[in-house]
Amino acid sequence: MPPAPQLYHPVTVGSLRLEGNLFLAPVAGYSDRAFRSVCIEGGAAFCCTEMISAEALVRNTGKTESLLRRADNETQYGVQIFGGNPEAMSRAAEIVAEKAQPSLIDINAGCPVPKVVKTGAGAALTRDPDRLFAVTAAVVKAVSPLPVTVKIRSGWTAESLSWKEAARAAAEAGANAVTIHPRTRAAGYGGSADWGIIAELAACLKGKGVPVFGSGDVFSPEDAQRMLETTGADAVMFARGALGNPFVFRETRELLETGAYAPASNEARIEAGFRELERLAADEGEEAACRKMRKRFCAYSKGVAGGAELRKLLTAAERIADYRRAFQDSAAACLTHGGHIF
Repeated sequence: MPPAPQLYHPVTVGSLRLEGNLFLAPVAGYSDRAFRSVCIEGGAAFCCTEMISAEALVRNTGKTESLLRRADNETQYGVQIFGGNPEAMSRAAEIVAEKAQPSLIDINAGCPVPKVVKTGAGAALTRDPDRLFAVTAAVVKAVSPLPVTVKIRSGWTAESLSWKEAARAAAEAGANAVTIHPRTRAAGYGGSADWGIIAELAACLKGKGVPVFGSGDVFSPEDAQRMLETTGADAVMFARGALGNPFVFRETRELLETGAYAPASNEARIEAGFRELERLAADEGEEAACRKMRKRFCAYSKGVAGGAELRKLLTAAERIADYRRAFQDSAAACLTHGGHIF
């Protein structure tokens, strides 16, 4: 029997209405506008930028301007900022709202990276609900009525889970939605995400006008379906599961609405990779784009015949022509041995 069609549905975040509930999470080093654009083409209902430093925004340093840019096909999008100082976060949110005019601003209270948490930002905010309240309240006040969302972790360590307190602080400070990645800061990205925590949080906030978005260990349409069915989350955030397969959003929607889906072909995934590369080159220059796309194309080429040899060629590519030549050479080698690259 096909799953209930209502598993795929619109989501309301404050004053913002999203037509679906399958989102691209902010992924550091990946969620630039080139990648977001192919995810939108692949069926994502909403995407968010990678996290941007509030301090860098206030000081106008680094590449913050480029990180803020909306993709050409994004009618709605979010900007994620991080920081541990309420005043800096408030000013950064004002800058984002003025310059980028996003659909919402997301506060990162989940990043486990040492250089982030040592400043009192990222996952350090999940451990400090009072500071999280202050940061969230400052951002909400600065940009109202623009919706504000908060992403948290389950806690600092397995022995010090603080997600309940953190989620309560965010909601009471005015957050319009809470995303939870149910791993601790100590766990990083290892082990398994505890989806039971997503279910508990969804139950806690049910009926309070604060939707809960689930993140963690969603690598396939089946994973997303199971998360929605078992946790009661309002939406699913794909992170690593979308790398190399921006069509996972369309595949998941098909599964939720019909009970089956047609996986994207290897050809379609590779073509999406080249569209991403071309757009990234237009934004950052060919040389920088090609360096960045090396690891991304390794993900796009998973499942391709002769993939191991192909990935060796990809990791040495310096020009777009090098990428095209790598796939041509790999295809020729496969045909020589009686196979097919796709």
